[in-house]
Amino acid sequence: MAPGFRRQPAAPMSAASPPREKAPPFWVLSTYFAEGFPYSLVRQISTVFFRDHGASLEAVGMTSLYGLPWVLKFLWAPLADAFATKRRWLLGAESALAAAALALAAGSALANPLAVASVLFLITAFLSASHDIAIDGYYLEALDRKDQARYVGYQAMAYRLALIAGGGGIVWFSGAAGWSPAFLLSAAVLAGLMVYHLLFLPKVEEPRRPISDLARWAASPKRLLWVAGAALLLLALRGLWLLAPVAAAGRALQPYLAKVGAPGWITLGLLSALLLLLANLPRLRRRLAASDSFYARAFIDYLDQPRIGVILAFLVLYRSGEAFLLAMVYPMLKDIGIDRAQYGLIYGTLGIGASIAGGILGGHLIGRFGLRRVIWPLVLAQNLPNLFYMVLALIYGGLIGHPGRGTANLTVVALFVILEAFGAGNGTAVFLVFIMRTCKPAYRAAHMSLATSVMNVASTLSGVLSGFLAHWLGYAAFFGFTFIATIPGMALIFFLPHLDEEKGLTTAP
Repeated sequence: MAPGFRRQPAAPMSAASPPREKAPPFWVLSTYFAEGFPYSLVRQISTVFFRDHGASLEAVGMTSLYGLPWVLKFLWAPLADAFATKRRWLLGAESALAAAALALAAGSALANPLAVASVLFLITAFLSASHDIAIDGYYLEALDRKDQARYVGYQAMAYRLALIAGGGGIVWFSGAAGWSPAFLLSAAVLAGLMVYHLLFLPKVEEPRRPISDLARWAASPKRLLWVAGAALLLLALRGLWLLAPVAAAGRALQPYLAKVGAPGWITLGLLSALLLLLANLPRLRRRLAASDSFYARAFIDYLDQPRIGVILAFLVLYRSGEAFLLAMVYPMLKDIGIDRAQYGLIYGTLGIGASIAGGILGGHLIGRFGLRRVIWPLVLAQNLPNLFYMVLALIYGGLIGHPGRGTANLTVVALFVILEAFGAGNGTAVFLVFIMRTCKPAYRAAHMSLATSVMNVASTLSGVLSGFLAHWLGYAAFFGFTFIATIPGMALIFFLPHLDEEKGLTTAP
């Protein structure tokens, strides 16, 4: 039996023989590499591909809409819980992704490939988001809580390596050999991962319903009416937008609406919908008792847990300080004389390495000592380094707007960036483990997708407000504010459930 799978616990070790640290099963690395690689195809490589083929800056900017499937994936995540198994969804998605990469290889050989490629990248985005659902759900099915915590840092490492392989390696190869060979290589990587998982990925769950039932479920009159209603609503909204008064108001608000972006508005809409469901939870619970709707139950079941209001607030607020900080780090470092190449070395290499190390250490500590015992040291390690950037702004504030006065000390900047990235890795381990513990056994994939969508609210709001606040407060006060913004999330720790190990949840349902 492969290490790390959820089975009945063995007898406890004696005090004289402390538990050995286990290496993660290789599938933890291979699946999260497989999760990150197609994401890099869609979010990193697509922008280079479009620009390389002469697309306008406006068209390149529109590639940000390829991020919508990751925001919307909670809508179809319950299907992975209800039909077949997470393993089968994972293998199916990887097969389809390899086929999509082959199609991109063929499409990129056309004389004018942009129209075909734009559709294929969108299809790849939906497949990749669905693949994420299956992988996250499988991880929760296959591992007990201690190992889920212990290996979160390895998740991040494999995912980051995939982004480097895609955004760096595939892009470099496209420059040397052309886009068609580059996409063929991508297809080979995805096909190789699929074959490995087909042969070696363990079977850890039994299907609730056969996959053949999915087509019948999707084609039911009720579902078709919902799709038709959604299409009519979109057409009505488009017609409303074309009305002169509405169009004029839209043009006036466009700069502010664009700052939030379509993914941001969807995220805010999701949070609003969850709060509305929460307000009507008792009535919805009574209606679901007489219903067999697994789809609705997946969402209501997430809200039907102790202190759900505290949980939702924590998901929104926990990373708010970091979200504000990340939006303004590069502008501040640029203003104190750090050029793009230096920033890439410090943040893109040393910072990523420190973040991975912090995540691995944080996961190890949570797995060994429990979340309650280590949450405060790890959270403070994430949030206190925000003040390092305030110190940088105070020390080198005289350089801002005066490039002739010199540049900041690169060693000092690198040290502060490494410490902040290491702390961020610690904090990410806490957050991922907590999110996993809010996922109920019957709907692991759906709940994981729902929680990760809610957590994006902070980054949505920070993208709108950070520039205004930095301009108004100045860099030093702004980075001081980013630490203050972490205090509400830290205060909620005193009221959080799921910090202790819960018995009875270590075996599959």
